Amino acid sequence: MPSVYIKTYGCQMNVRDSEALAARLLARGYTLAPSEEQADVVLLNTCSVRDHAEQTALNKMRALIAEQRRSGRDVVLGFLGCMAQSRGRELIDQLPGVDLVVGTQKLHRTPDYLDQLLRGQTAKVVDTAPEPGSEAAIREHLVGVNGHAPVTAYVSIMQGCNQHCTFCIVPQTRGPERSRSIRDIVAECRELVARGVKEITLLGQIVTSYGRRPGPDGRPGWLAPEEPWPQPEPEGRPPRSPFVRLLEAIHEIEGLERIRFTAPHPRGYGDDLIEAYGRLPKLVESAHLPVQSGSNRILKLMRRGYTRERFLEIVAKLRAVQPNIGLSTDVIVGFPGETEEDFEQTLDLCRQVEFDHVFLFKYSPRRDTPAASMPGALPQEVIEERHARASELINDIARRRYAALVGRTVQILVEGPSKKNPHRMMGRTRCNKIVVFEGSERHRGQLLDVRIVRAGTYTLYGDPAIVGFDPSVSRVTSREPGVAVV
Repeated sequence: MPSVYIKTYGCQMNVRDSEALAARLLARGYTLAPSEEQADVVLLNTCSVRDHAEQTALNKMRALIAEQRRSGRDVVLGFLGCMAQSRGRELIDQLPGVDLVVGTQKLHRTPDYLDQLLRGQTAKVVDTAPEPGSEAAIREHLVGVNGHAPVTAYVSIMQGCNQHCTFCIVPQTRGPERSRSIRDIVAECRELVARGVKEITLLGQIVTSYGRRPGPDGRPGWLAPEEPWPQPEPEGRPPRSPFVRLLEAIHEIEGLERIRFTAPHPRGYGDDLIEAYGRLPKLVESAHLPVQSGSNRILKLMRRGYTRERFLEIVAKLRAVQPNIGLSTDVIVGFPGETEEDFEQTLDLCRQVEFDHVFLFKYSPRRDTPAASMPGALPQEVIEERHARASELINDIARRRYAALVGRTVQILVEGPSKKNPHRMMGRTRCNKIVVFEGSERHRGQLLDVRIVRAGTYTLYGDPAIVGFDPSVSRVTSREPGVAVV
């Protein structure tokens, strides 16, 4: 059978989509090529969040087409994902060497389309139409395919977004919110744990909106079609959001060690979710809270639905429940109309919160979004200068926070060899910090206590050989006696 190479751009949702597609192709009899040069089919799973991501994918496809002409090899070339969804047939018109364009709700149809193309039954395929039920179609995994014990896995719980921030194209590329049932998600998670997975990350465009949109029959979006309507909450118990109900259901899976989720929205952090951080031990002390700006004026222009004050209130509540919770965020600099004062308010918020990690972006206009036609577009040199200033502050804060962990003992879940140094192993703390240490394959999948001996930029270095109680070393006790939660 033909071999396929999938190159993925963008977010964890795209990573998950590519994995599920690869698993489907393997089940169909295809093989996975180790490189694009050895593949009969090359697919680019694309991102549209920023123009740079789109241009990178377009340039890559141009290079693939040019190489195909030089070599004379007959290779099927295709675009998948968000850019495929937003541009559709335009991609084939622009790049005639492209054979396949498949949108976000038709990814699971790709093996059928490849069969048709390879058999010569059709010359080109473009499918960006919506498909009811597509949110439940991406459930296959490559867990254990490479011969290693599985450790972590992504599970997609929903598709789409109803938020419509003025800078974002995702509602157009991913469609409206559609949630899978809790029963279906839990079954997938149980299967993963049975295959050795220790940590599951729940994925959605806005995971905290899970289940809030009714299903097609008007029933709660988190119920399977055959399930009865839920019973009312017991008297005196505060209402739980569908997302918290899902967390509770997954928490009951025996053998699962950790639960993460991304990406939420600050509006989804109700008291029930904040309280869950203190009540559900498997829910790790980590929260990604995309703030985007520290200016109320800019937040209103972005149509984010919260204020700076509300954001800081959420942070305070989370730290009251879990004082050492790891916090990350997204920040956009250079939004149309952003003044120096607006920008300084963003820097001030970063100083106040002291995030462990900030994903910092330069504003990029996206076609057909309200922000693209807003007045007050900033010169690129201003955006670059603000980005540099923000990056310096953010990195200084992170270096200080990471350096403060040297000498502490932490628990990590060992995921495998370090990406930067395959001769060392790496694991992740509950608060989502990477720890690199001298280890071996036997450590993969273990919950391991290590002493932090050095801190780099967004990386900790540990030594499992010297773990032991040292009363002179400061510790913050949470889940494990004598082990810091970092």
